[in-house]
Amino acid sequence: MDLATLIGLVGAMVVVMATIVVGGHPTVFINTPSLIIVLGGTVMVTMMKFSLGQFLSAARVAVRAFMFKQDTPESLIEKSVELAQAARKGGILSLEEAEIPNEFMQKGLGLVIDGHEPEVVRSILAKDIGLTVQRHQEGSAIFTQIGEVAPAMGMIGTLIGLVQMLSTMDDPKQIAPAMAVALLTTLYGAVLANMVAIPIADKLELRSREEKRVRSLIADAIAGIQDSQNPRVLESLLKNYLPESKRASEEKKVAA
Repeated sequence: MDLATLIGLVGAMVVVMATIVVGGHPTVFINTPSLIIVLGGTVMVTMMKFSLGQFLSAARVAVRAFMFKQDTPESLIEKSVELAQAARKGGILSLEEAEIPNEFMQKGLGLVIDGHEPEVVRSILAKDIGLTVQRHQEGSAIFTQIGEVAPAMGMIGTLIGLVQMLSTMDDPKQIAPAMAVALLTTLYGAVLANMVAIPIADKLELRSREEKRVRSLIADAIAGIQDSQNPRVLESLLKNYLPESKRASEEKKVAA
């Protein structure tokens, strides 16, 4: 569970709702025509920009913004060094019984154990990384488009409300409902875009970069193991994936 995403989303909603409640009469912020224009219009327009399969997968992709489990670079480096040491002692085939929790690492080592050439292994892993990043980018793009379309639908709703208001100026009872549609559609569009869609799109982009970095680390580790690289040299190479502060911290631990 990504607490930052959950706390941020819930906290933003609470702040907005508290402001509405404190201001009095929260029911005036509920308007069915405005919701239909913004939610329905945003869904339909966004659907036009993608295939049906891509659009329907948006909800599943969004879960990655809240529920995401990723192996840390530190744990992967430690595991890679352990595997490199085992391979140098007992050969590549000795890794066949090794316990490897990471699926991508399992796949790569499986290719090595099966005797594929280093170039083939690198090519397959690179293709896997590229396709994974592409899938993540598609999911992020859907929410980016929702963030762009929602305010536009809010503006369309505002124009509809203004037209309705101007056409009923001779009937004061009709002016207030039309004005509500005009203002609330803008509010709904802004909330949907800036409090939901755009933050989720940005978090999915972050997840994509993190997974690409982790998988690249694993690909380099597997290449080093296949080349029978010295475990300490391999460890030094893989630590380049760590931030400078963590790299220094790891070096202090080793020195101690």
